[in-house]
Amino acid sequence: MTRSEQALDTFVKGYNCAQSVFSTFCDELRIDRDTVLRLACGFGAGMGRKGEVCGAVAGGVLVIGARFGRGERGGPDATETTYAKVRELVDRFTKEHGTCICRKLLSGCDLTAEQGQIAYLENDCFEKVCKPCIRTVVEILDAAGMK
Repeated sequence: MTRSEQALDTFVKGYNCAQSVFSTFCDELRIDRDTVLRLACGFGAGMGRKGEVCGAVAGGVLVIGARFGRGERGGPDATETTYAKVRELVDRFTKEHGTCICRKLLSGCDLTAEQGQIAYLENDCFEKVCKPCIRTVVEILDAAGMK
């Protein structure tokens, strides 16, 4: 099973987009899956269904931070590397999908409202928008050596 397929399998099982992306890399990052799922939980649907930055992209940022980010033993170079890789992820994702803003990807669906959630289902956004976004982020991370 490819890493993209693993992420999509996680998404189909009911985890959000950020969790699906981040958890796919947990073994490699040596972070236990439960911790990864908890850390990424609030980032789904554009941060708690607010429709801000796509949760798949946020999950990708978490992967980059876990791999390259500055911790107590790191220096400023780690920050610069992390920021550059985040910019690359966002730029490549935006080039592919036109935006990295969840509500724009979902054609304005307000996921905090019942009508928005109904529109999400009626427009099959799960299949047509969210799955492709998850796949794109995982593929970008893999291709750019950001694992």
